[in-house]
Amino acid sequence: MSSKKILICDDEEGVRESLKLILGDEYDLIIVDSGDQALHTLSNNKDVKLVLLDIKMPRMHGLDVLTQIKAQHSKIKIVMVTGYRSVETAAEASRLGASGYIIKPFKANEILEVVNKNCK
Repeated sequence: MSSKKILICDDEEGVRESLKLILGDEYDLIIVDSGDQALHTLSNNKDVKLVLLDIKMPRMHGLDVLTQIKAQHSKIKIVMVTGYRSVETAAEASRLGASGYIIKPFKANEILEVVNKNCK
């Protein structure tokens, strides 16, 4: 396994499976389906390099998760993944510290390009 560990946080199983298929051969993946699971996982895994984080999730909004991750783990890069194309949300995510933004449905090469750029 690679030493490049990625946390995937998305409430949609199909999205989690797609990301697993695209990234599973090159990266060590941790996959969760909620923001609170993501925060808990990060508190126990100090070597996560990148988080792929859904914006619209039940219970805890992705931007809230982003804010908490950045407050506790400032060096971790976070790429937001969303089905909603919104300039305001993208700008807010960037202001809060996200290092990228991917729109669903995504293509495998888009994911690989963004992940490779953020996992150097």
